[in-house]
Amino acid sequence: MVAVLEQKKDKKAADLSSTGKGGQQGRALSMVRNIGIIAHIDAGKTTVTERMLFYAGRIHKMGEVHDGTTVMDWMIQEKERGITITSAATTCAWRNYQVNIIDTPGHVDFTAEVERSLGVLDGAIGVFCAVGGVQPQSETVWHQASRYHVPRIAFVNKMDRLGANFQGVVAEIKSRLGSNAVPVQLPIGQEESFRGVIDLLRMKAMCYDEANLGLTVVESEIPSEHAAAAEEARACLVEQVAEKDEAVLEAYLESPDVPSEKLREGIRRLTLTNRITPVLCGAALRNKGVQQILDAVVDYLPSPTDVPAISGVNPKSGETVSRKADDKETLSALVFKLVNDPYVGRLHFVRIYSGVLKKGQNVFNPRTKKREKISRLLRIHADSRTDVETLSTGEIGCVTGLKDSTTGDTLCAEHAPIQFSSMKFPDPVMSMAVEAKTRGAREKLENALNMLAAEDPTCIIRKDEETGQTIISGMGELHLEILKDRMFREFHVEANTGRPMVVYYETVMNTGRGEHKFDRELGGRRHIGHVVVEVSPAERSTGNTIEFNVSTNHVPAEFREHIEKGLIDGAMTGVLGRCPVTDVKITVVDGSYDQEYSTDVAFRTAAVMAFRDAVMAADPNFLEPVMALEIVTPGDYTGDVLGDLNSRRGKVKDVFARGEMQVVRAAVPLAEL
Repeated sequence: MVAVLEQKKDKKAADLSSTGKGGQQGRALSMVRNIGIIAHIDAGKTTVTERMLFYAGRIHKMGEVHDGTTVMDWMIQEKERGITITSAATTCAWRNYQVNIIDTPGHVDFTAEVERSLGVLDGAIGVFCAVGGVQPQSETVWHQASRYHVPRIAFVNKMDRLGANFQGVVAEIKSRLGSNAVPVQLPIGQEESFRGVIDLLRMKAMCYDEANLGLTVVESEIPSEHAAAAEEARACLVEQVAEKDEAVLEAYLESPDVPSEKLREGIRRLTLTNRITPVLCGAALRNKGVQQILDAVVDYLPSPTDVPAISGVNPKSGETVSRKADDKETLSALVFKLVNDPYVGRLHFVRIYSGVLKKGQNVFNPRTKKREKISRLLRIHADSRTDVETLSTGEIGCVTGLKDSTTGDTLCAEHAPIQFSSMKFPDPVMSMAVEAKTRGAREKLENALNMLAAEDPTCIIRKDEETGQTIISGMGELHLEILKDRMFREFHVEANTGRPMVVYYETVMNTGRGEHKFDRELGGRRHIGHVVVEVSPAERSTGNTIEFNVSTNHVPAEFREHIEKGLIDGAMTGVLGRCPVTDVKITVVDGSYDQEYSTDVAFRTAAVMAFRDAVMAADPNFLEPVMALEIVTPGDYTGDVLGDLNSRRGKVKDVFARGEMQVVRAAVPLAEL
């Protein structure tokens, strides 16, 4: 028996952005999904997103990444390079559920975009290439999602490509990501013979009509050559779910053939608690398997009511407080991204965790302790926007009118303040000098750099004290290239840029002590300050800590703030090459003061000099950024690749075969790349 399922485009989805109201109105919170698409570069995230929007009726023509015609890659730099640079948000409807989607970048230089997106999402879809399997950035984004406890489903894409291996990718997800990957589908054929998927819950085969871009799903009995494998895979699926879910275990004990609905409920419960990861398969570019991703989003990923109530701190009392996902709760929202729009001005992307945000409403920012007014509320579809009157709990949208709020800030009601923990971003690893071509362009350049830095937390702007140059620091060469390109195109700045340079840090290998007594006459007054500092190595990537292990009889409390500022100044300038000092424990162990002549300036200066002496005595050393590489090469070129890595001071960690290709994993200093 063959059933033909014509995929109707949901008119509600098409009209969702034109209602002028919050899209969630008339929709219960349990009918909302906030999801992100995460993966390694070129795994097919944007193609998957484009197909999801097409089948949901949100767009009426599918674009292609290689043609630069996709909706989600809207920046000119994205169209030119065929990669995602900035995370793009959109909304669609599927089975009457509201699905808010964020398509994130896969390039390592834009990891911060993934970080801030995952911080506000309830669920995620990990896309894996059926040929490449678990690639380096796949691991990075997967572990980022684990850090935020985000439930995930996995989609093995490109099943039609030569070398596709579904079971191999599932095994890699288990071994390299430590995830309990459980297939809920099997492919019907692989490589050129791939033509559809087998649904292991309902034990049905689904193929797609290529004549109408896969809109028609042809459902039939499982082909005889795949029946045995499907029976075995379903039995394995039922056993793995029954092991961890009591309701499915009871049904299994009654009959090994657990009903599909009972099994689906069990998979959902386990997915929400990250105890399993359902795995699907398909070929997005060939329009196969994408509708089932949308079904899995609805069936397995959480709604705002399925995740625990978000916790924060009351800035007035310091107590931990929480907000549950409910429109009737007091307002709490998180600003997770800033974008400067030439027509609208500064847009703040927000996720509403509780309450309702209304146009014209006053909100409170606990970090700045200031009240701000919401001018407009916008629903986002890539680079297009629609005004709405409200944003409800669980929704993601944009606001305008905020003057002092930035990435990571909380917006709440002033009478019931709450402050969420701020986001942490990696330190930049490369720098580039930039200067205005003319004196008149200086102010324009400064404004452009400030806007870029406000948008991107990993773009750091600083002034070099010794050379007077303006330095832009970023996550890599491509990141700096994009920043430079945007500066010229979007902000029309005439500027010269210097060659990117690697950012080095300094640290200490042993414990050292330094002492300095500042006693000098400045401005007709004598200044005295005496500080003894001890430094010792801390764990890598923990940063610097400052402690005071000295009595107030030797160093009064009124001077401690200025000593701390001096120590921070010393750590910023370093001792070997004027590079910042990091991963050091700094302890003030002794000192003295003069009741008549001791001043803030004296103690701050003494702290800087004592810190430098202590670092010099503690065996200072440079920290060089080292990149983890994974190189995929034909076997004939393995020797050449290894020789090239050795010439770049690289250390080869592993060489193994992946199909007909050889994979080389190595660590190489960034300066050599």
